[in-house]
Amino acid sequence: MEKTILMASERTKKTGKFREKGYVAGVLYGDSISVAHTVKFETNAINKVIASHGSNAKVWIKYNDDSKLGFIKEVQRDAISQLITHLDVQIVSKEHEIKLDIPIIFRGEEDLALRKMQLQVYKSSITVAGMMDLLPDAIYVDVANMTLGDAITVDSLALDQRLKVSEKEDTVYGMIINQPVEAAATPAAV
Repeated sequence: MEKTILMASERTKKTGKFREKGYVAGVLYGDSISVAHTVKFETNAINKVIASHGSNAKVWIKYNDDSKLGFIKEVQRDAISQLITHLDVQIVSKEHEIKLDIPIIFRGEEDLALRKMQLQVYKSSITVAGMMDLLPDAIYVDVANMTLGDAITVDSLALDQRLKVSEKEDTVYGMIINQPVEAAATPAAV
């Protein structure tokens, strides 16, 4: 697992308008934390983590000279601006069993296009349960050599056998289809 680190700072009532100063409110809770800690995170750092690893990213939290493994449990956004307003991070041990939505990233679509095919995505994530240490940050599927009618199912995802998938085994996450034929433009009457 790539070590993604988020710095958390203590949030107090005297902090003021920290959102305007580039921070997002947050809370840390879970294993080895007896009382939830109210914290703040740098907005830019959070946006980068979520853009790269999704809204349930596994992260290392550095707080008070201590680093702990956890995952983003909930992201709250402003209804209008969609800016992140609050972040919940659950701290867990590597041996802790959790359930997460893991993003599926498809690669090789350019090769399909050269053969006049395309990938039709039906689901871009999968809910998986297992030990924190076994859960991938993302699942990568190479579609470059697939052929027309090939379906991407749980078997195509190459998950560790110790992980449990919530969806049915025959759930289709994507399928290889023909590229739509563009209608030729008819010349305008002169």
